[in-house]
Amino acid sequence: MRSPVRDLARNDGEESTDRTPLLPGAPWAEAAPVCCSARYNLAILAFFGFFIVYALRVNLSVALVDMVDSNTTLEDNRTSKACPEHSAPIKVHHNQTGKKYQWDAETQGWILGSFFYGYIITQIPGGYVASKIGGKLLLGFGILGTAVLTLFTPIAADLGVGPLIVLRALEGLGEGVTFPAMHAMWSSWAPPLERSKLLSISYAGAQLGTVISLPLSGIICYYMNWTYVFYFFGTIGIFWFLLWIWLVSDTPQKHKRITHCEKEYILSSLRNQNGFLSSLPYLGSWLCMILSGQAADNLRAKWNFSTLCVRRIFSLIGMIGPAVFLVAAGFIGCDYSLAVAFLTISTTLGGFCSSGFSINHLDIAPSYAGILLGITNTFATIPGMVGPVIAKSLTPDNTVGEWQTVFYIAAAINVFGAIFFTLFAKGEVQNWALDDHHGHRH
Repeated sequence: MRSPVRDLARNDGEESTDRTPLLPGAPWAEAAPVCCSARYNLAILAFFGFFIVYALRVNLSVALVDMVDSNTTLEDNRTSKACPEHSAPIKVHHNQTGKKYQWDAETQGWILGSFFYGYIITQIPGGYVASKIGGKLLLGFGILGTAVLTLFTPIAADLGVGPLIVLRALEGLGEGVTFPAMHAMWSSWAPPLERSKLLSISYAGAQLGTVISLPLSGIICYYMNWTYVFYFFGTIGIFWFLLWIWLVSDTPQKHKRITHCEKEYILSSLRNQNGFLSSLPYLGSWLCMILSGQAADNLRAKWNFSTLCVRRIFSLIGMIGPAVFLVAAGFIGCDYSLAVAFLTISTTLGGFCSSGFSINHLDIAPSYAGILLGITNTFATIPGMVGPVIAKSLTPDNTVGEWQTVFYIAAAINVFGAIFFTLFAKGEVQNWALDDHHGHRH
């Protein structure tokens, strides 16, 4: 008896896009073992690379609290009138040897946002350069540059706000190339039916990097002082770079330790595919990204869901779900625990997007995936630049009602994106993107 789910998937108009070889009679290559394979080793190293990328990005958010004289940013918080039980300041005795700076809230906003002014510049160039020279050195030196600059953060802060802003912008330049570079590498390494697993593993490091680095930075500030936050993560970044340069190659053909079986499996599977993909993970937690990647591959490989159908399903869950819980967070009053729970669920559900619209670049144009990723991630960076400014202008009194407005706007953007993608998304390689890259036809 046939499954109705299978029939539904077959009716989606693109049922054979991912599973039909280009040439009649061309068989699918036998999968190479996963254990100790070069492709999964690359995914693991990339995982730790993006772990470091996000740790280097967000560590200042925690350290800045300890860098600034608390008397400078003490303001009247209108929200405390609605929730008086949470308004009493908590005094924590901890290491106070780090130097303090007289930076007001506006100055802190400029410091935190300066990273994205560099980050937005190198998105498109990063995709172009990676398509020409490969992603290994571009990604490696991008992270190395950010790590080295991070080590100089205490010196820049001591020199003043201007040097610190410039330093953070330069760090953004280095990190701006990382996603396009990794995108380009996966275009040579990811077998079609393992794409979601490999890419979800590698990019999930970004989410885990945020989860771990934030509390870890707080612990370092508590027991040591804020300068060691930058020394610690900067040193880790340099150590990762050495492993990356030693163990990674741009393509299977250049890898010195890959088995013949695995190399043939990757190359033949890419030759037989009319399109393969990688992903830019956006929202979500580490666990959700891993599970959604497994689920997406199972829907396509075992249940014969089409590429487009899977992308639509995961995008809708990953965008509508967070919007619902984001709006709900604005109506829970002073229940801080429930607010944290709703925001956590919202972010976690966003992880489904890593197997939805985030992968679509390689569905529609594998040969130009790096460049497309650079373009889309450039626009995705804009909220990081203007978001704090808009939120500040919408919450002059910092009341619950004002923050509800912020949540409404964010949720509306998510819903609009979900609807737009569902209506206009494609799942097959577009005619303008067909060339001889990895055997794609002219």
